[in-house]
Amino acid sequence: MTAPGVLPAQDIRRLIETGAIGLSAPLAEGQVQPASLDLRLGPVAYRVRASFLAGEGRSVAERIADFRMHAIDLSQGAVLEKGCVYVVPLMERLALPPGIQAVANAKSSTGRLDLLTRTITDGGVEFDRIRGGYDGPLYAEICPRSFSVLVRPGQRLNQIRFRAGQAVLSDDELRALDASAGLVSGGPAVISEGLGFSVDLKPSGDDLVGYRAKPHSGVVDLDGIAAHDPAEFWEEIRSSAGRIILDPGAFYILVSREAVHIPPDYAAEMAPYLAMVGEFRVHYAGFFDPGFGHDDAGGAGSRGVLEVRCHEAPFVLEHGQIVGRLVYERMSARPDALYGQGIASNYQGQGLKLSKHFRM
Repeated sequence: MTAPGVLPAQDIRRLIETGAIGLSAPLAEGQVQPASLDLRLGPVAYRVRASFLAGEGRSVAERIADFRMHAIDLSQGAVLEKGCVYVVPLMERLALPPGIQAVANAKSSTGRLDLLTRTITDGGVEFDRIRGGYDGPLYAEICPRSFSVLVRPGQRLNQIRFRAGQAVLSDDELRALDASAGLVSGGPAVISEGLGFSVDLKPSGDDLVGYRAKPHSGVVDLDGIAAHDPAEFWEEIRSSAGRIILDPGAFYILVSREAVHIPPDYAAEMAPYLAMVGEFRVHYAGFFDPGFGHDDAGGAGSRGVLEVRCHEAPFVLEHGQIVGRLVYERMSARPDALYGQGIASNYQGQGLKLSKHFRM
């Protein structure tokens, strides 16, 4: 019997071997991460009139038929336009055992492009949440918010994590883990329904505190690693006062004041902080794998990059202000590889950093 907690890479491979995770193309190198599986785009996208959930008793295919505008062949590459909504069938499908549930989230590079990507399922009543025993296809809903993007089949915009039961740490358990393993550096551990993290607007020796997406820019090629000039897409945000004013509707890349540590037997998920703290949200990418920021995996000093969108009113964001929290969970077993240890991990040891598509 699987112990409660997040399933590690070796158990994800077993789910593939037993057919609980079905693949329409062979497993790609690096697709299985320490505590998650990358999901791949299929060969067609459907432009739809609006975002939707299938709803009880309905299939996503039915809803696509209701709302589709046209189909787009991705096989030679195609541009998904800023401000439009698309649904793409994925190369993976599920036939989960009753005791295994799943949660999906955008990958880090996806979130840093302000590329809203959510997983939807047949009969689904929530984005990114997949019930135990689900048997059916998976779809990505994609809405580019800041930049139009060039996509191709097989690209990985979101990822999925599998759980046996629940193993979220209570605040008391989180305090004990912090005392033994040190979960943050650069500030005290603020623990309340998870580990709070704050924004760094007073970087050491510099006044560059973040980036704001330019409203009119070109297309980001998602296969173009370090291929794009950041000046064409981003405006530098500088401050010597330890504060900035967020503009309504604007998208920002900022960084946490604290360096974050995810010990090998744990995983974490970024959750929004209480809405009452301000008119903004910390964005969509949310999984932190076992070993992120772990010394033995080369991650000492790994800070959390914050993808921030302001809502209706301008808002003053100040240095050290709490902007989000990490919810820690136990792994059901230690993964056979850690984030940054023997695998390609783009953001281990990071500070303020744009997505991997931009030259830095």
